[in-house]
Amino acid sequence: MWLFLALLTALFESGKDVFGKQGLGAGADPYVMAWAWRLLALPFLLPLLPLALPATLGPHFWPALLAGAALNILAAVLYMKAIAEGELSLSVPLISFTPLFLLLTSPLLLREIPGTSGILGVLLIVAGAYLLNIGQWRRGWREPIRALLRQRSARLMLAVALIWSVSANIDKIGLLNSSPLLWAIAINAAIALGMLPLMVVRRSLGRPSSALPWRSLLLVGLCGGLATLCQMAAISLAQVPYVIAVKRLSILFTTLAGLFLLGERGLRERLAGTLVMLAGVLVLALA
Repeated sequence: MWLFLALLTALFESGKDVFGKQGLGAGADPYVMAWAWRLLALPFLLPLLPLALPATLGPHFWPALLAGAALNILAAVLYMKAIAEGELSLSVPLISFTPLFLLLTSPLLLREIPGTSGILGVLLIVAGAYLLNIGQWRRGWREPIRALLRQRSARLMLAVALIWSVSANIDKIGLLNSSPLLWAIAINAAIALGMLPLMVVRRSLGRPSSALPWRSLLLVGLCGGLATLCQMAAISLAQVPYVIAVKRLSILFTTLAGLFLLGERGLRERLAGTLVMLAGVLVLALA
């Protein structure tokens, strides 16, 4: 059952990306889409609040909630901008760099030292990123990486991976000072509430555009909420690293959707790069 729930988590995560891309392509503002991601997930999460209460809150819960919300607001906006400006099969796999960055941030924030298997995972992730543009190799061995970094969407997604490598550690602090379900509800609510002033300011400046693809917005919120629910249920039945490792299959699902449903180019190199990066993530998650 935990494996089925973890696979559903991956599918819903991928659905959030695909529907987000469709909505952004239809004229939705990236800020609105980022807000919908968190706000419209709440109707599926808030009914579970009685199950999370009563809970004893540790002294670091509120600082972690404020810091986590601030970082995730920035990450959500950058994530949607990256999806809007670039192809899914090229930008989303770069989220694989999050565990790589965690090897740097976790020792600093949580004093967790990675094992030797982390080196293999890092090498696989870097090799996979190289393969994403391997077709540029004829122009020089550095060109695949240069071609990747020249794209703004890739740089934005790498920034998201870096931010999430910090916020993931804050999530752990929040979990340790509450519970998995309560933290999932609280962090989504805090992000949605924290974005409200930003949306008011953008509206007063004449943004976002009048185009609001409600179907895509609702589906992004639905997928985001269901992904969180399935993840929490899976975590209650199995060890967290196993659940997260299966969840990362969303990267593969999104890449396949970009290539086959949205007609993005570069099937062989992007699929190969994604699979190698995913192998690196699995090595790090299951170490």
